[in-house]
Amino acid sequence: MLERNNAMAWAGPLAAVVFIAAVVGFGAQLQGYDQMRHPVSLLGARGVPGGTAFSLLGFVLPGLLAAIAMLDLILRMPVSAPRPLRVGGQMLLLAAIAFAAMGLFPLDVDDIENRASQFHASAWLLWLLAFTAAAIALRFGAGKAAGWRALSTLTLVCAAWVVCSAFLFEIAMPVAMAQRLAFLGWLVWLLGAARLAPLRR
Repeated sequence: MLERNNAMAWAGPLAAVVFIAAVVGFGAQLQGYDQMRHPVSLLGARGVPGGTAFSLLGFVLPGLLAAIAMLDLILRMPVSAPRPLRVGGQMLLLAAIAFAAMGLFPLDVDDIENRASQFHASAWLLWLLAFTAAAIALRFGAGKAAGWRALSTLTLVCAAWVVCSAFLFEIAMPVAMAQRLAFLGWLVWLLGAARLAPLRR
């Protein structure tokens, strides 16, 4: 029998809304902050007014909500799901956890090269790599199932956008804008996955 757990399924879109609201709200409150020039991570950096609150609301909470959505996605996979499909779900869960970790390891504005800042950068890179690996695994594991193929296509497109934003777009635009475009790719995926993911059996 098919069923959908709405509370878990819509945790992804809620994560996207919370993240956007936090970036816009905290950015408007921080004097001198320019959304076009300053990275999102600066809002949660140590020594920045409201930094801890942003880290919790901008990274940790959206990451946890996304993790709930990824657990729901994993639970929707049939018992006979091929291994690549299951690995893809696990990598999506890892990406959500890594996103939350960016808030647990904020930047340090006084020393961008110290260990805390390096942990933050590592969490960001893990988020990007896990999401990309998930896209590839889902594509291989989707098989001929229409629902999973649609989701895998969306994931692959969004992951390609995230990678291009992170490593190519910054050549033609400020790094802060390229970072926002990378986050946008993931947010679009969270919104789309809530609609495209097959119903639970």
